[in-house]
Amino acid sequence: MSEKLKQICASIDVEQAKARDSWKVFQIMAEFVDGFQRLANIRPSVSIFGSARFEPDHPYCKLTEVISRKLAEDGISVVSGGGPGIMQAANKGAGEAGGTSVGLNIQLPHEDSGNPFQNVSLTFKYFFARKVMFVKYASAYIVMPGGFGTLDETAEILTLIQTGKSRRIPIILVGTEFWQGFVDWLRNTLLPAGTISEKDFDLFHVLDDADDVIAAIYQFYDEAESPSIAPEDQFGI
Repeated sequence: MSEKLKQICASIDVEQAKARDSWKVFQIMAEFVDGFQRLANIRPSVSIFGSARFEPDHPYCKLTEVISRKLAEDGISVVSGGGPGIMQAANKGAGEAGGTSVGLNIQLPHEDSGNPFQNVSLTFKYFFARKVMFVKYASAYIVMPGGFGTLDETAEILTLIQTGKSRRIPIILVGTEFWQGFVDWLRNTLLPAGTISEKDFDLFHVLDDADDVIAAIYQFYDEAESPSIAPEDQFGI
C-alpha cells in the first residue's frame, strides 16, 4: 500500500467521522421528506436534462423552450435541474406558458444555482437525493444535449428501467447530430461485447422536432397495455 495513503488513513479521527456521518443521515432524510411532500402532487410531469453551459440564444436552448412550452400548455409540469443553460430554457418555456415550472437545484461550491423561471423550487445538498426526485414522479425523460451530468441522468434512468427497478417511461434523446455518436458507440461497442442487449435500444428514441417529442410521449401512453404515471418504489424508496 502507498505510504501516503497509509498516512492519510491514520490521520482520520474515526469516532469524529462516525458522529459527523450519523448527523448526515438526518440531513438526507430531510431532503427526501421535503421532496416527496412538495412533488407528489405535481403530475403528470416531465423531467428535462441538458447542459448548463449553453447560452440562452443557443439553438438547443430555444428548442428546449418550445418543447417545455408545449408541455405546459397541455397541463404537464416541467422539471429541470434549476440551473442555467438547458435547465433555464426548460423552466422558462414552462413558466411563460403559465405552467408548473419546477427547479431541483443543487448546492455547488463553484457556481450559483437557481434560474429565475422556477415557480416551484427545491434545493438539495446531495446529488443522490435530487436524482431520486427527478425519477420518482416523472412521466417521461427528455434528454437534450449535455455533458457528464446529462449522461449520468441518462444512464441512471436506462439502468433503472433495464433492471426493472423503475416503471417504463418514455426516454427521448433530442438532437440526432449530437446523440448519434453515443448511439453508435452503444451499438458498435457495448452490444458486440455483450454488455447490453438489442432490446435495450427500445428503451429510448432519438428525435429532433418538438412536435415529434410531444407525440412520442403521448403515443407511448396511448399504446401501453397498462400505462402508469404513479410513482413506484424506485431505489427501494
